[in-house]
Amino acid sequence: MNREAAQMTRQDSTGGSTLRGQGPGTARAAAVDGSAEASAEPSTASEALAGRSVGETSESELLSAFLPLLQGEDSPYLQLGPGDDCAVIAAPDGRFVITTDTQVEGQDFLSVWPSGARTGGADTGAKAAAQNLADAAAMGAVPSSMVVSLTLPAQTPCQWVLDFARGLRGGIQACGAPQLSVAGGDLGGGEQISVTVTVTGDLQGREPVRRSGAAPGQRLVLAGTVGRAAAGLALLRSSDYRPGEDAVLDEIAGWQLRPVSPVPAGARLAQAGATAMIDVSDGLVRDGGRIASASGVHLELDPQSLQELAEPLRPAAELLGADPLDWVLAGGEDHGLLVCLPADAQVPEGVRAIGSVRLPGAPSGGPAAGPPGRAQPQEPVGGWGVSVAGDDANQLIGGSRSGGWDHFERAQHSGHGGRSAVVRPRRP
Repeated sequence: MNREAAQMTRQDSTGGSTLRGQGPGTARAAAVDGSAEASAEPSTASEALAGRSVGETSESELLSAFLPLLQGEDSPYLQLGPGDDCAVIAAPDGRFVITTDTQVEGQDFLSVWPSGARTGGADTGAKAAAQNLADAAAMGAVPSSMVVSLTLPAQTPCQWVLDFARGLRGGIQACGAPQLSVAGGDLGGGEQISVTVTVTGDLQGREPVRRSGAAPGQRLVLAGTVGRAAAGLALLRSSDYRPGEDAVLDEIAGWQLRPVSPVPAGARLAQAGATAMIDVSDGLVRDGGRIASASGVHLELDPQSLQELAEPLRPAAELLGADPLDWVLAGGEDHGLLVCLPADAQVPEGVRAIGSVRLPGAPSGGPAAGPPGRAQPQEPVGGWGVSVAGDDANQLIGGSRSGGWDHFERAQHSGHGGRSAVVRPRRP
C-alpha cells in the first residue's frame, strides 16, 4: 500500500491534531543519557525543526517530520492507514484484543534522575512500545496495530518528539513485532508530557489466554526476564551511580529505560497449550498473585531459578547494598510473560521453568492436583498466592508493602518515576 510521506493534518475540536501520514524510517533506541541513536538519515523536515520547541512550530511541520519515522514493514493488518478520519485494521477471525497504557512525566518517568541520567524521547518511545505489546502478547495474540497520543508542553524540544518516534519504532522492532503498523493517533498540548498508546492484536483463531486458566499440577514458566528494570530504576534513583563510568552499570540502567518484551513468545506459548498468562509489569509476586487469585491456585517459585534471575543484577546490588532477589520478586516493568503450561506441554525455546502450580494450602512439594474441574477457593491479590520454598513470597521482599507496583501508592513512588520494590540492605 502506497502512503504519502507526509499528509496534511486535521485540527480537532480540542486543539490537538490527528496523525495523518506515514513514510519510511527505522530506528534504534537511545543511550542512557537520553540521546537518540537513530539508524535513519535525518530528513529535510527533521532538519528544519532543529533547535525549535513544539510551541515554535506548526502541527503540520511537526507531523511532516514525525510520521515518516514511524513507518515499518508493510503490514498484513493495515487496510486503511492515515489520511482519513479512522484507520481500518483487519481482524481475520472476526475478533481482536485491545489494550492501552499511559506514561506520565513525573509519575512513570523522570526527565532527569537523581543519578544525573536523563530520559530522552527515544527511551520513552521504546518503553511505550514494550509495555503495550506485552499486554497483547500475554493474551496469546500477535500485535496488529498501534495508535499513539502525545500530550506535550509548548517548551518540549521538537527533537524530543522526533526521538520519541524513532524510539517507538525501534522498540517495536526490538520486541519482535515488525508486522505492526502505527495506524494513527493524536498530538495535543498540556502542562506535562503524557504518552498514551493503544495496541490491537490478532488471536489467529485461538481462544485468548486469560489469567484464570491455571490448574494444579502445571508448570510455571517465564518468557523474558524479571528484576532487571527494577535494578536499573534503583541505579537511576541513586547518586552513587554515575552514568558513563561503568559499562555494566550503564547496561543495567538501560533495562529500566528501554525494556524489551519477548512478544513473539506469547503466540508460541498459546500454541503450546498455555492455560494462563500475564505480562509481568507490576512484579513477579504481584502479577503471579493475580493468576493465583483468578485461577484459585497457588504458585510455588523455584529458589534456584530465582537465584539465576538475580545473578545479572549483582553489580547493581553491590553498589547499592541491596538484595537482588527483592528486585526479582517485586520489580516491575521488564514485561516478561509469566505462564502456566500443562505438565506434558513442550516448552518453547527461550522459555524457562521457574516453578509449579499447586492447590491452595497444600504443603510445598506436596500433592499438586485436586479434583478435576472443581474451582478452588480464591486467594487475595498481592502475593499471598505465591511462595518460595514454602514461604510466603510477599514476606521475603524487604521494605515493600505490596510486593510490586501500585499506581496509587503515591507516598512510596510519587516524584520518583518507574516501578520497583523499596531497596533495603542485603540479607545476611
